Amino acid sequence: MDLIYTRKQMIIQNFKQLATDTEKKLALSIIEKGISGALPYAALKKIIRQDYLQTREKRISFKKYDHVYVIAIGKAADSMAKAINSLTRVHGGIVVIPDNTHSTVLTRKFTVIKSSHPIPTKKSVSAARKIIDFLKTLETTDLVIFLISGGASSLLSLPDGISLRDKQHVTDLLLKSGANIREVNCVRKHISKIKGGKLVELLRCTAVSLVMSDIVGDDLSVIASGMTYCDRTTFSDAKKILIKYGLKNRIPKPVWHRVILGSKGVIPETPKKPKIYNYVISTNKDCIDLMKTRARKLGLATKTIECVEGDVKDMASKISKSFFVRRQSCLIFGGESTVTVRGKGKGGRNQELVLHLLKKLKDHKDLVVASVGTDGIDGNTNAAGAIADLTMPFKMIDEYLRENDAYHYFKNHGGLIFTGTTHTNLMDIGLILQK
Repeated sequence: MDLIYTRKQMIIQNFKQLATDTEKKLALSIIEKGISGALPYAALKKIIRQDYLQTREKRISFKKYDHVYVIAIGKAADSMAKAINSLTRVHGGIVVIPDNTHSTVLTRKFTVIKSSHPIPTKKSVSAARKIIDFLKTLETTDLVIFLISGGASSLLSLPDGISLRDKQHVTDLLLKSGANIREVNCVRKHISKIKGGKLVELLRCTAVSLVMSDIVGDDLSVIASGMTYCDRTTFSDAKKILIKYGLKNRIPKPVWHRVILGSKGVIPETPKKPKIYNYVISTNKDCIDLMKTRARKLGLATKTIECVEGDVKDMASKISKSFFVRRQSCLIFGGESTVTVRGKGKGGRNQELVLHLLKKLKDHKDLVVASVGTDGIDGNTNAAGAIADLTMPFKMIDEYLRENDAYHYFKNHGGLIFTGTTHTNLMDIGLILQK
């Protein structure tokens, strides 16, 4: 089952350095396949033709419109816009990507804006206003194709009734609290002028939104805080979330005041019906399916578990219990964990998950464990995730986890996976491989 790999084709930049034995080569090649499955071109090619867009429910002819514009927002915004531009006629538009990303868009017809993630800044506000101003210029004979992917909630920000500093503070607290993305985005939608469907409320022309899901369950009202869709949550839900995580007295007073007013009906709720057609083009399952096919071609008995979520420690327990100990076997998983940040270390949910899995599986032999973010960024690090086997030292794992410092564990002992920015985002993927 030895592998042949070509350096130029690798998304994993340090593939060769990490592939120190046959099993790690196998594991990394399966991870590589999963990340490649998150790239948007293949998904868009299935539904976009030169003259029309065709989904299961809807057909939109581009010939009916004077102009076709693109508004792309998220970690995959540039690769999505580039794909659309190669598949059909596009007259222009705006592409908003994280400011640590080198844009893949080469044509001048798109205005590329670099914004902030995961905490919004003035760049996020400026990006939101530029898009709103652009949408106001469109005629009823135009068509807008929104291209939405993970990260959009932070890249576009227009606080409502609170200051940007208040928005930054509550976002930071929520992200470190252990709240899942549904809960984080519920609060975000109720302190924003654009989220929860508000971005498209005043749109005069026809529009469609093509969405890459970075959410377990693929709920359009949660992905990118539902900015082109609508909202299924309420101010009362936001209030309960802030109380649940002990944030009532820690968040800025204007935020709490706004949530209370909203829960009493003084402030109007977010839109509850979508104004435009939204369609999910790709999900984490696309990555898992490609990984499964790859693993089976390599001769591995393969099992998959999808939509795994929750606290990283609980997620490790669930995954380890699903693993079947059998020679040349592979458990493939996908989803997204949450981490409650209590320490001052450096790390991310994928690196922490690998450490927790090592602890759970230490009584077994000859295992390889890996987990990565398909966006190439894990937590506050420049790594996508990590790979490890049971030769790794166990003595200090608890201490590193206590400080949320998984990055330095793997930096010291080896195993960090580097991809750089992948220009996509379909949550996390991982595996356990039995030698």
